[in-house]
Amino acid sequence: MSQNPDAIAPHGGQLVNRIATPEQRAEFLSKADFLPRVQLDDRAVSDVEMIAIGAFSPLTGFMNQEDYDRTVTEMRLANGLVWSIPITLSVNEEVASPLQEGGLIRLDNSRGEFIGVLQLTQKYHYDKTREAIKVYRTDDANHPGVQVLYNQGNVHLAGDIWLLQRQPHPQFPTYQIDPDASRQLFKDKGWKTIVGFQTRNPIHRAHEYIQKCALEIVDGLFLHPLVGATKEDDIAADVRMRCYEILLEHYYPLDRVTLAINPAAMRYAGPREAIFHALVRKNYGCTHFIVGRDHAGVGDYYGTYDAQYIFEEFAPSELGIVPMKFEHAFYCTRTKQMATSKTSPSKPEERIHLSGTKVREMLRRGELPPPEFSRPEVAAELARAMQIQVPA
Repeated sequence: MSQNPDAIAPHGGQLVNRIATPEQRAEFLSKADFLPRVQLDDRAVSDVEMIAIGAFSPLTGFMNQEDYDRTVTEMRLANGLVWSIPITLSVNEEVASPLQEGGLIRLDNSRGEFIGVLQLTQKYHYDKTREAIKVYRTDDANHPGVQVLYNQGNVHLAGDIWLLQRQPHPQFPTYQIDPDASRQLFKDKGWKTIVGFQTRNPIHRAHEYIQKCALEIVDGLFLHPLVGATKEDDIAADVRMRCYEILLEHYYPLDRVTLAINPAAMRYAGPREAIFHALVRKNYGCTHFIVGRDHAGVGDYYGTYDAQYIFEEFAPSELGIVPMKFEHAFYCTRTKQMATSKTSPSKPEERIHLSGTKVREMLRRGELPPPEFSRPEVAAELARAMQIQVPA
């Protein structure tokens, strides 16, 4: 466990570290050929990584039944600590049956590579429909999070994990800043207040507007795009990262922004995932977290500001991080600038609203997003990635 005493406390009070020591790693490797194996999908690999580096503090492994049940029904762990998303390892009956509680299990990635170990403490069944309705607010199998849930195994494996070795990210090693390092970085910069920003889309001008509004209040911005598993039609992580780099170079005060990757997988759980994203950024050392329109939403499953309303269900002291709630930003054709309904005198027809979904649709049609929505340098990068001919 580690903690910077000058920073915001991690969720639960201490930052978890489940990366094997050299001695533990040698021991695990010596047993590798004799341990029962479970192959993980990409989301489970991300979860192992996030647990190991402390991003999911206070979790030290995959949830037991008591933690799981209370998370699903009450958004709390068994000890009462706020937690909104189940973190579980699911397998089918055939895989689960021979596994012995109390034993070690070898965890392999999708390529069959040995990446971690699970100390199995419990196997239990669960109700998928209940989880879907409680966590995702729908049992519709077309919802990407519900679809993953319905397709996974019927048995949860619980227990502490160890990540065999922390590997550099294959695509973005320079942006791999784990919670212990981000906390130290904020301290080195002298930042006392840090706002985290979650995104799985290229940053557009509405994002830029609310980030800069937040920067008027806090010391620094932690731009933290998610690069784990997302749905197929989301724009690829490498394209998004280039867009962030371009935007920061031209339009942001570089001494007040840190760009780092979030290795987590996307759940698309809307309001519950907004709480989850906030707690994760708290573990990275953020004091504030931006919650905008339809945070972590998909389709029409959630109300526009449901992800903001859910924060009212908890006492501020229980969360330990301050949500910064922003209305839907748009380009105001009357004032020729970004605004929200709180600041713009415009009528609805004078407002240009575009979402990440609409931008993806435009790009697939071979259209560039307009300058009112996306900075031209970013639009050009998106066009290049989508092989769209940019007008001279």
